[in-house]
Amino acid sequence: QVYLVESGGGSVQPGGSLRLSCKATGINFRLYTMNWYRQAPGKQRELIANITDVHSTNYADSVSGRFSISRDNVRRTLFLQMNNLNTEDSAKYFCNVWARGTSFWGPGTLVTVSS
Repeated sequence: QVYLVESGGGSVQPGGSLRLSCKATGINFRLYTMNWYRQAPGKQRELIANITDVHSTNYADSVSGRFSISRDNVRRTLFLQMNNLNTEDSAKYFCNVWARGTSFWGPGTLVTVSS
């Protein structure tokens, strides 16, 4: 079974930083494109960043230049470095992978940005 577990969320003031992690088990992690999504209250879940098996990255316009996605294939862990956070970044953040014909999700980690 594939399990994804996010961590690193919390409360931060505008302009602050957080680093999210996602530990994956049950898959050959290095072979898969890994995704970060987020969902704010009352809004649809949105893809904000992904990283391919060869470490090519893509970002949504809303986070480009502020967020950085990376991966450690030895530790089977996905990261999201979030800098210069603003109130619009408040959301639950989810790790995701499409593997074996199925989309797998972690339970999410909550990020709150407020003064």
